[in-house]
Amino acid sequence: MGRTAREVLNELRWRDPSGLAVAVILYRDRTRPEGFRTIHGSEIIELERRYFTTAGARLPYYKIERIEEAGRIRFQRGTVDRTVSRTSDP
Repeated sequence: MGRTAREVLNELRWRDPSGLAVAVILYRDRTRPEGFRTIHGSEIIELERRYFTTAGARLPYYKIERIEEAGRIRFQRGTVDRTVSRTSDP
């Protein structure tokens, strides 16, 4: 099983002093027309058990879709096919 978004963010925070600051997080946001927003690691104030905190919000890890650092994808949530298959009953 792969690492969680929280584990990746903690690794970036503690292994390399500038790692978290240069990270780019793609975060699901249903209020935006494109369906996501980009958060820079330098905006993160605290990494909690279930949430991470920025100056404007407290956000759950499960909405993180991707984490990039220096152009390298460090975390990618599995894509789920959200199309509904309609079948007729026999």
